Amino acid sequence: MNISDIAKMAGVSPSTVSRYLNNGYVSEEKKRVIRKVIDETGYAPLTSAQNLRNRKMNVIGVIVPKISSESISHIVDGITDRLRDTDYQIFLANTDNNVKKEIEYLELFENNFVDGVILSATDFTAKHRQILKRYNKPVVIASQNVPGFPCVYNDDEEAAYNAVTHLAQQGAGHIAYLGVMEEDLSAGHGRHMGYLRALADAGLEADKNLEKIVDFTIYSGYNGIQELIDSGEKFDGLFCATDNIAIGAINCMRYSGLKVPDDVKTAAVGDSVVSKALFPSLTTVHLYYDEIGRESADMILGFLDGTAKSTRQLKLSSELCVRESSTFMPDAVS
Repeated sequence: MNISDIAKMAGVSPSTVSRYLNNGYVSEEKKRVIRKVIDETGYAPLTSAQNLRNRKMNVIGVIVPKISSESISHIVDGITDRLRDTDYQIFLANTDNNVKKEIEYLELFENNFVDGVILSATDFTAKHRQILKRYNKPVVIASQNVPGFPCVYNDDEEAAYNAVTHLAQQGAGHIAYLGVMEEDLSAGHGRHMGYLRALADAGLEADKNLEKIVDFTIYSGYNGIQELIDSGEKFDGLFCATDNIAIGAINCMRYSGLKVPDDVKTAAVGDSVVSKALFPSLTTVHLYYDEIGRESADMILGFLDGTAKSTRQLKLSSELCVRESSTFMPDAVS
């Protein structure tokens, strides 16, 4: 008889049984069910296993939404770089943008394997907040600003604001927007707010007909701008929430006979490797993802040695990289 057997008989997850046995949070209803099954079966957890969970492991759990993402890989590089000269290793959990998997890994790490957690969430939901409010290990949120929790994040609103302001300064008067879901606090909500604030400060009218919500892919960027072109809406500027979206959009505009930047001045956020190789090279905002990783690792180490404040939040700056897609610069190299 093991935890999985108890969980199956009680109709709950193994992580819920683990939390019950380790005095973690479990609803009263589930406590009663688990207690009844344990009483009926006479199950007793191994003391050695419980001791293993309670001792220091010298491992940091790192939960990321997509390891193949260039920004996420930079964050992980920063974490490993900072931990290289310490006694800590990382346990990397790649959720493939599956929110349910994020929750499962949070619950797994709460009572097993790790001393602390660095979390980069796909979508920071009410369930995330519920778990973290009663979490029994230190957690740092990387690349998202979540009030009330320790975070290291980019100023996504300011990054978008600077990019859109630059487009307006280059003469764009009708600036379209290809963004991602608002539930994404950084790339979605933050960058959308920056776009709208920049339009207002430049004296330009926000037009919902010029806004499209797409996915993070090049393919989605291509389709998003194609829909905008097919709609007949006129635009002479384009801001994309990510470089990949912009790459797809620029390819589509080229095939549709629109010239960049002559007809449509274009900018994005991310400063990916491809943004420099694209023709025309992409005006974009550089975000310091490696630094997010290093600072997140520093913060979690501070929690573990007792020197960090539990609600510390660190906002990083960004840098606008002006290239050919917003202003034709035949000799530009950066």
